[in-house]
Amino acid sequence: MSSIKKLAGETVWYGASSILAKFLNYMLTPYLALKFRGTPEYGEMSLVYATISFVNIGVLFGLDYAYFRYIQRKEVQNDLYPTLLISLLTSTILITTLIIILRVPLADYIDVAKHPHYITLSAFLIAFDALSALPFARLRHEGRPRRFALIRVSGILLNIALTYFFLSVCPSLLKTHPNSIIGLIYQPKLGFVTYVLLANVLQNFFQLILLSPLLKGFRWTFNFPLWKEIMIYALPLTIAGFGGMINETFDRIMLDRRLPHTGDFAAYQVGIYSGCYKLSLLITLFVQAFRMGAEPFFFRQSVEDNAQRTYARVMKFFVILVSGMFLFVSLYLDIWKYFITDHSMWAGLKVVPILLFANIFLGIYYNLSIWYKLSKSTRAGAYITLIGAGITLIINYLFIPRFSYMASAWATFICYGSMMVLSFIWGQKVYRVPYAWKKLVAYMVIVAMIYGIHHFLTGLWKNNMFSLGLATLFTLSYAFFIVRVEKREFQRLPVVRRWL
Repeated sequence: MSSIKKLAGETVWYGASSILAKFLNYMLTPYLALKFRGTPEYGEMSLVYATISFVNIGVLFGLDYAYFRYIQRKEVQNDLYPTLLISLLTSTILITTLIIILRVPLADYIDVAKHPHYITLSAFLIAFDALSALPFARLRHEGRPRRFALIRVSGILLNIALTYFFLSVCPSLLKTHPNSIIGLIYQPKLGFVTYVLLANVLQNFFQLILLSPLLKGFRWTFNFPLWKEIMIYALPLTIAGFGGMINETFDRIMLDRRLPHTGDFAAYQVGIYSGCYKLSLLITLFVQAFRMGAEPFFFRQSVEDNAQRTYARVMKFFVILVSGMFLFVSLYLDIWKYFITDHSMWAGLKVVPILLFANIFLGIYYNLSIWYKLSKSTRAGAYITLIGAGITLIINYLFIPRFSYMASAWATFICYGSMMVLSFIWGQKVYRVPYAWKKLVAYMVIVAMIYGIHHFLTGLWKNNMFSLGLATLFTLSYAFFIVRVEKREFQRLPVVRRWL
């Protein structure tokens, strides 16, 4: 239990800062939806950020995963960090330069041909974000949570302040003082998306400055044999990362490509889907928080005798928590929807439960993926993710013209579900972990049934108080059921056992 307590502590320290940072960032959603109301810019912004996430994988080359894997080897610890940094700096410069040179055709490809400067800003955003990845990984490995949290949260607060300054303060000042210096900072013809990107670029640059002390005493040492070994390990993870980005972001790009461009119809559909997607943030943020703590923890735990049992227990607690989160979001959707200030986007709320469950599958897959990262079978991870990417592309291509963003939501669900099942079956043959999979499947089926019953009953009687009361009854009943079934597990927890 001490190892799980340690993981919980790391998830709190490293993950909570990510949750807060992401939550603050998502708080921009209603503000941006209000600012972009009646324009296709929200959809354009979603397309640009989807592309940024995709390209960022190619810049990073899975070196952050390699850092956690190889830092356990004492004989390479002195050369590991400088070798990885030099490799990352080289790839970042080359890819960023290439993006800027090809900004016009790239802008045309993602359907923002009138704004090639979006691509230029995106290139700098990608560069600063990639160069921050290894210093952040080093902070996590060295156990410096306060500094990690300070940098992450201060960066996002700066982003929020700058976004508000560019989108609200500058237009107001320019209107009252047209000949002031504000005219040099803010030019309305560039559009709001430009300044959202600029705020993000400045945020990433600020974070990189705060991380710069980690370069103190840096030695320009490049261990070529070590680098080759790392690349053999990391490149399949890079391929898996590309596949993962296809699964996470390509649905928005394909929505724009496969829907008719009558007026701004396609951009509006992308905006609706992107806005509703963010209502699945609770599970998304928890999965992100869990990964931040679990990645270094799993590698350290691998040398212990009871590692497999620990992984199984971690999975059980994970599924219990995310299943409860599914109910908390899906049953109270009538409240969460008000985070989307543009009520016309509420038409897409039906995708939220589907995406919530899809993210549960993704979180379970991250738990399961430890088998190929520990056994150096990283090619397996690439194969599984590419299969998922193929499912995403095929379903989106075939069904978007008829079902719009509903096709994208179900593609995400089927993709992550398939990856989860494949990783479980394959992993149990290579690196067996005693997961209580029948019980975990039962928990997920139960919460899905609870949502279905709630949806059916509230459809018969459309009353907000009835819906909220029923949601509370079902949520508390599920919590009571879990405590009864897992009483022995909870009694082993240091705080919870006092209440049992």
